[in-house]
Amino acid sequence: MTTFVDRVVLHLQAGDGGHGCVSVHREKFKPLGGPDGGNGGHGGSITLVVDPQQHTLLDFHFHPHIKANNGGGGAGSNRDGATGRDLILKVPDGTVVQTEDGEVLADLIGAGTEFTVARGGRGGRGNASLANTRRKVPGFAELGEPGDRLDVVLELKSVADVGLVGFPSAGKSSLISVMSAAKPKIADYPFTTLVPNLGVVQAGDETYTIADVPGLIPGAATGKGLGMQFLRHIERTSVLVHVLDAAAPEIERDPLADLDAIEAELSAYGGLEDRPRLVVLNKVDIPDGRDLAEMVRPDLEARGYRVFEISAVTREGLREFSFALAKLVAENRAAKPVEEATRIVIRPRAVDDTGFTIEQDEDGVFVIRGAQVERWIKQTNFDNDEAIGFLADRLERLGVESELAKKGAQAGDPVRIGTREFDWQPNAGEYVSGPRGTDSRLEELDTRPSAAQRLAARKARRVRNDDEIQHMAADGTVSTVANSQMPVLVTDEDDDIEG
Repeated sequence: MTTFVDRVVLHLQAGDGGHGCVSVHREKFKPLGGPDGGNGGHGGSITLVVDPQQHTLLDFHFHPHIKANNGGGGAGSNRDGATGRDLILKVPDGTVVQTEDGEVLADLIGAGTEFTVARGGRGGRGNASLANTRRKVPGFAELGEPGDRLDVVLELKSVADVGLVGFPSAGKSSLISVMSAAKPKIADYPFTTLVPNLGVVQAGDETYTIADVPGLIPGAATGKGLGMQFLRHIERTSVLVHVLDAAAPEIERDPLADLDAIEAELSAYGGLEDRPRLVVLNKVDIPDGRDLAEMVRPDLEARGYRVFEISAVTREGLREFSFALAKLVAENRAAKPVEEATRIVIRPRAVDDTGFTIEQDEDGVFVIRGAQVERWIKQTNFDNDEAIGFLADRLERLGVESELAKKGAQAGDPVRIGTREFDWQPNAGEYVSGPRGTDSRLEELDTRPSAAQRLAARKARRVRNDDEIQHMAADGTVSTVANSQMPVLVTDEDDDIEG
C-alpha cells in the first residue's frame, strides 16, 4: 500500500563557507612577491521548488536530515576555493513552509515556485584581497561564515477547487472515481480512504479539481479518527460538498444528523465558514435510499442548501451535479482579483541606521547586535593578533566605539558580540605596522626590553659626552681630553697649523 505523508520536520544545514588562505608569493629572485592567498568558496544553499510530479512528502519522511556541500578553502597563487553545490528539493504543489513555532515562511503554490530556506555561508577572503596601502602583506585571512542551521516544518495542503466531506463509507471515493479518472480504493468498511485523493473533472468548457479527504467523525477537529490529520487539505477549496449516505445501515444515524455533525467539526476547525456548500444524497439507486432522500430533501432545502440526489453506481444525477459544481467554481474564479506580477520593492537603509544596536544587560555587559558585526565576529580568527586588530579597526570605522562611549562604557568593561565576549579597549583607529600576524596594540605590558630597545642602548653607550675630545698623536696614539665643543678627531699636524 502506498504511504501518504503530508507533514514532516526537516533538519536543514546549509554549507559553510571556505576559509581564506594566507600565502606569500615566492620564486627565485623574488623572495617576497606579495600576498597571493585565494578566497574561500561560498557554501551551498538549500532551495525548495514545486514539482507537479510530486504528490507526497514521503521522501523527506525517511530522510529528514539534509546538508548542503561546504565551500572549498582558498589556496596560494590566488586560487579561490570551489563553491558548494546548491541543493534543490522538489516538493508538491501546496506545500507550506513554517517554523516549529507555527510562523509561516512560505506558501509554495504553482509549478516552478521556489524558496531558499537555508542560505550557505560566505567564503572568507584571503590575504591577497585584504591587502591595502597600509597593510601590504596581511598575515591573516578571514574564516568562512557558517551556513544556516534550522528546523522547518513542511505541511502539504492540497490545491483543489472542490472538497468532498462526509462520514466514512458515505460514497465519496466512489463519487470521485466516476466523475474523474482517479482510482481510489473502494471497499465496504469504514475508513477505506486513508489518504486524500485528487481528481480532474471536465464539465463543458470548465475544468476543475476535486478532492476526497478521509471520512470525518464527531471529534475529528480535536484529533479523533483521521479527520484532524487531513482537514488541512480542504482549506484551499472554493466549494464544499456534503456527501450524505441516504442508505446508511446504522439505525441511529440519519442524513440530517450527519450534516450537523460534519458542520460542527468544520466550524471547530475554523476558516471555512465563507465557502459555498452543496449537499449530495448518495445511493438513491437503493429503494430505501431513494425514499429517505425524498423525506429529508425538503428539510435540507429549508436550511438553504441546494440538494442533488445521485447514485455513483448508476451515475444518476451526476451530469446535473457536475455542471452545478462547474458553475460555482467559475463564479469563484471570476470573483477573485487578478493576480499581479510581484513588485520588487527596494527599501534603502535609513540615513541614521548604523546597522547595529548596543544595549546593556542586567549583568552590566554591553551587548552589540547586528548582522554585519556578528558576521565579522564569525569570520575572525581569534588565534591571530593581526586579525583581531583588523576587526578592531573595522568596528571603530563602523562607529561601534563612539557609540559605546555614548552608552557610558569604560575601558575594561565587558562587551559581547554574538558568541564572543571580551573587555573593551578603545582603539586608536589606525593600523600599527609590525611583524605579520601581530598587532602591537594588543601586546601586554612587559618589563623586559625588546631587541630594538637593547640595540638602541648599546649604541647610546658608544657615544662620548659633549665635553670630551679624542686626540690622535703622530704615532697613532689616541687620547681623550676635555672640550666643550662637539667631539672631533684631530692630529698633531692640525695642532701645529692652528698654533
